Amino acid sequence: MQQSARDVTEEGVATPQGDARVHLRLADAPIGGLVLGHGAGGGVGARDLQAVTAAARDAGISVVLVEQPYRVAGRRSPPPAPRLDAAWIAIVEHLRAGPLAGLPVVTGGRSSGARVACRTAEATGAAGVLCLAFPLHPPQRRTATEPPPSRIGELDAVRVPVLVIQGVADRFGMPPEAPGRTVVQVAGDHSLAKDHPAIAAPARDWLVELLSS
Repeated sequence: MQQSARDVTEEGVATPQGDARVHLRLADAPIGGLVLGHGAGGGVGARDLQAVTAAARDAGISVVLVEQPYRVAGRRSPPPAPRLDAAWIAIVEHLRAGPLAGLPVVTGGRSSGARVACRTAEATGAAGVLCLAFPLHPPQRRTATEPPPSRIGELDAVRVPVLVIQGVADRFGMPPEAPGRTVVQVAGDHSLAKDHPAIAAPARDWLVELLSS
Protein backbone atom coordinates (compact mmCIF):
# COMPACT_ATOMS: atom_id res chain seq x y z
CA MET A 1 0.00 0.00 0.00
CA GLN A 2 1.86 3.05 -1.23
CA GLN A 3 1.15 6.25 0.66
CA SER A 4 2.48 9.71 0.02
CA ALA A 5 4.11 11.41 2.98
CA ARG A 6 4.62 14.94 4.13
CA ASP A 7 8.06 16.49 3.86
CA VAL A 8 10.56 15.36 6.47
CA THR A 9 10.77 17.87 9.30
CA GLU A 10 12.79 18.15 12.49
CA GLU A 11 11.96 19.78 15.79
CA GLY A 12 13.34 20.02 19.28
CA VAL A 13 11.52 18.52 22.24
CA ALA A 14 12.16 19.60 25.82
CA THR A 15 12.64 16.71 28.25
CA PRO A 16 13.71 16.45 31.91
CA GLN A 17 17.15 15.47 30.60
CA GLY A 18 17.58 18.33 28.14
CA ASP A 19 16.47 18.94 24.58
CA ALA A 20 15.88 15.97 22.31
CA ARG A 21 15.42 16.11 18.55
CA VAL A 22 12.74 14.32 16.55
CA HIS A 23 12.76 13.65 12.81
CA LEU A 24 9.18 13.51 11.55
CA ARG A 25 8.20 11.46 8.51
CA LEU A 26 4.44 11.78 8.56
CA ALA A 27 2.08 9.89 6.27
CA ASP A 28 -0.87 11.76 4.79
CA ALA A 29 -3.51 9.31 6.03
CA PRO A 30 -1.69 7.29 8.70
CA ILE A 31 -2.98 4.02 10.13
CA GLY A 32 -0.69 4.51 13.13
CA GLY A 33 2.58 5.86 14.37
CA LEU A 34 6.03 4.36 14.89
CA VAL A 35 8.58 6.00 17.20
CA LEU A 36 12.15 4.67 16.94
CA GLY A 37 15.25 5.36 19.01
CA HIS A 38 18.92 4.91 18.14
CA GLY A 39 21.66 2.73 19.59
CA ALA A 40 23.91 3.79 22.46
CA GLY A 41 26.67 5.36 20.39
CA GLY A 42 24.89 5.67 17.08
CA GLY A 43 22.30 7.90 15.51
CA VAL A 44 19.05 7.87 13.58
CA GLY A 45 20.95 7.41 10.30
CA ALA A 46 21.60 3.73 11.10
CA ARG A 47 20.76 1.71 8.01
CA ASP A 48 18.37 -0.69 9.70
CA LEU A 49 16.42 2.21 11.19
CA GLN A 50 16.26 3.86 7.78
CA ALA A 51 15.12 0.62 6.10
CA VAL A 52 12.29 0.14 8.59
CA THR A 53 11.34 3.81 8.33
CA ALA A 54 11.00 3.61 4.54
CA ALA A 55 8.96 0.40 4.73
CA ALA A 56 6.63 1.78 7.39
CA ARG A 57 6.04 5.01 5.49
CA ASP A 58 5.19 3.03 2.34
CA ALA A 59 2.60 1.19 4.43
CA GLY A 60 0.92 4.42 5.54
CA ILE A 61 2.52 4.70 8.98
CA SER A 62 3.85 7.98 10.36
CA VAL A 63 7.41 7.48 11.62
CA VAL A 64 9.36 9.55 14.12
CA LEU A 65 13.08 9.00 14.64
CA VAL A 66 14.28 10.22 18.03
CA GLU A 67 17.67 11.58 19.05
CA GLN A 68 18.12 11.35 22.80
CA PRO A 69 19.29 14.53 24.60
CA TYR A 70 22.81 13.24 25.20
CA ARG A 71 23.33 12.78 21.46
CA VAL A 72 21.87 16.20 20.70
CA ALA A 73 24.38 17.61 23.19
CA GLY A 74 27.22 15.93 21.30
CA ARG A 75 27.97 13.09 23.73
CA ARG A 76 28.43 9.48 22.62
CA SER A 77 28.12 7.75 25.99
CA PRO A 78 24.53 7.38 27.20
CA PRO A 79 23.41 8.32 30.70
CA PRO A 80 21.97 5.73 33.13
CA ALA A 81 18.78 3.94 32.09
CA PRO A 82 16.39 5.97 34.28
CA ARG A 83 17.48 9.17 32.54
CA LEU A 84 17.11 7.64 29.08
CA ASP A 85 13.66 6.36 30.02
CA ALA A 86 12.51 9.71 31.46
CA ALA A 87 13.51 11.53 28.28
CA TRP A 88 11.83 8.92 26.08
CA ILE A 89 8.56 9.08 28.00
CA ALA A 90 8.51 12.87 27.69
CA ILE A 91 9.17 12.66 23.94
CA VAL A 92 6.39 10.13 23.32
CA GLU A 93 3.97 12.20 25.39
CA HIS A 94 4.87 15.24 23.26
CA LEU A 95 4.26 13.28 20.05
CA ARG A 96 0.95 11.88 21.29
CA ALA A 97 -0.23 15.43 21.97
CA GLY A 98 0.93 16.63 18.56
CA PRO A 99 1.77 14.89 15.29
CA LEU A 100 0.71 11.40 16.44
CA ALA A 101 -2.45 12.52 18.27
CA GLY A 102 -5.25 9.97 18.09
CA LEU A 103 -3.11 7.24 16.54
CA PRO A 104 -2.10 3.86 17.93
CA VAL A 105 1.64 4.14 18.49
CA VAL A 106 4.30 1.45 18.31
CA THR A 107 7.60 2.27 19.98
CA GLY A 108 10.99 0.70 19.39
CA GLY A 109 14.53 1.20 18.22
CA ARG A 110 17.85 -0.48 17.71
CA SER A 111 19.99 -1.94 20.50
CA SER A 112 19.88 0.49 23.45
CA GLY A 113 16.86 2.18 21.88
CA ALA A 114 15.02 -1.14 21.87
CA ARG A 115 15.76 -1.61 25.56
CA VAL A 116 14.38 1.85 26.35
CA ALA A 117 11.20 1.11 24.41
CA CYS A 118 10.72 -2.18 26.29
CA ARG A 119 11.23 -0.63 29.71
CA THR A 120 8.80 2.21 28.98
CA ALA A 121 6.16 0.35 26.96
CA GLU A 122 3.54 0.57 29.68
CA ALA A 123 4.30 4.18 30.59
CA THR A 124 4.04 5.31 26.97
CA GLY A 125 0.91 3.29 26.19
CA ALA A 126 2.66 1.53 23.32
CA ALA A 127 0.50 -0.69 21.10
CA GLY A 128 3.58 -2.82 20.41
CA VAL A 129 7.37 -2.75 20.58
CA LEU A 130 9.71 -3.22 17.62
CA CYS A 131 13.25 -4.25 18.58
CA LEU A 132 16.13 -4.16 16.12
CA ALA A 133 19.24 -5.98 17.40
CA PHE A 134 18.10 -6.29 21.01
CA PRO A 135 21.29 -6.67 23.13
CA LEU A 136 20.30 -9.71 25.16
CA HIS A 137 23.50 -9.65 27.18
CA PRO A 138 26.85 -7.83 27.15
CA PRO A 139 29.59 -9.58 25.17
CA GLN A 140 31.42 -12.28 27.12
CA ARG A 141 34.79 -11.08 28.40
CA ARG A 142 37.68 -13.44 27.80
CA THR A 143 38.71 -13.41 31.45
CA ALA A 144 35.19 -13.81 32.84
CA THR A 145 34.30 -17.02 34.64
CA GLU A 146 30.56 -16.36 34.81
CA PRO A 147 28.21 -15.76 31.88
CA PRO A 148 27.24 -12.11 31.34
CA PRO A 149 23.93 -11.00 32.87
CA SER A 150 20.87 -11.45 30.71
CA ARG A 151 18.46 -8.62 29.88
CA ILE A 152 15.62 -11.00 29.02
CA GLY A 153 13.61 -9.52 31.87
CA GLU A 154 13.20 -6.29 29.91
CA LEU A 155 11.61 -8.21 27.04
CA ASP A 156 9.54 -10.47 29.29
CA ALA A 157 8.07 -7.46 31.11
CA VAL A 158 6.43 -6.09 27.94
CA ARG A 159 2.71 -6.83 27.91
CA VAL A 160 1.99 -5.83 24.30
CA PRO A 161 3.11 -7.59 21.09
CA VAL A 162 6.85 -7.51 20.44
CA LEU A 163 8.81 -8.08 17.24
CA VAL A 164 12.55 -8.71 17.52
CA ILE A 165 14.69 -8.68 14.37
CA GLN A 166 18.11 -10.12 15.18
CA GLY A 167 21.25 -11.00 13.26
CA VAL A 168 22.15 -14.68 13.49
CA ALA A 169 25.76 -13.75 14.33
CA ASP A 170 24.89 -11.07 16.89
CA ARG A 171 27.49 -11.26 19.66
CA PHE A 172 24.92 -9.90 22.10
CA GLY A 173 22.88 -13.09 21.79
CA MET A 174 19.58 -14.28 20.32
CA PRO A 175 16.39 -13.59 22.30
CA PRO A 176 13.98 -16.53 22.46
CA GLU A 177 10.45 -16.44 21.12
CA ALA A 178 7.68 -16.31 23.70
CA PRO A 179 3.91 -15.78 23.80
CA GLY A 180 3.32 -12.37 22.25
CA ARG A 181 6.95 -12.10 21.09
CA THR A 182 8.06 -12.93 17.55
CA VAL A 183 11.77 -13.25 16.75
CA VAL A 184 12.94 -12.97 13.13
CA GLN A 185 16.51 -14.10 12.47
CA VAL A 186 18.31 -12.45 9.56
CA ALA A 187 21.80 -12.65 8.10
CA GLY A 188 24.46 -10.57 9.78
CA ASP A 189 25.59 -9.41 13.18
CA HIS A 190 24.57 -6.67 15.63
CA SER A 191 24.85 -3.99 12.95
CA LEU A 192 22.07 -5.56 10.86
CA ALA A 193 23.90 -4.24 7.82
CA LYS A 194 23.70 -7.21 5.43
CA ASP A 195 20.14 -7.66 4.21
CA HIS A 196 17.90 -4.64 4.62
CA PRO A 197 14.95 -6.08 2.63
CA ALA A 198 14.92 -9.03 5.06
CA ILE A 199 14.63 -6.52 7.91
CA ALA A 200 12.12 -4.17 6.30
CA ALA A 201 9.62 -6.78 5.07
CA PRO A 202 8.81 -8.50 8.38
CA ALA A 203 8.76 -5.17 10.18
CA ARG A 204 6.27 -3.74 7.67
CA ASP A 205 4.03 -6.82 7.73
CA TRP A 206 3.99 -6.99 11.53
CA LEU A 207 3.27 -3.27 11.86
CA VAL A 208 0.43 -3.32 9.34
CA GLU A 209 -1.21 -6.34 10.98
CA LEU A 210 -0.90 -4.82 14.45
CA LEU A 211 -2.02 -1.31 13.56
CA SER A 212 -4.86 -2.44 11.30
CA SER A 213 -6.44 -4.79 13.84
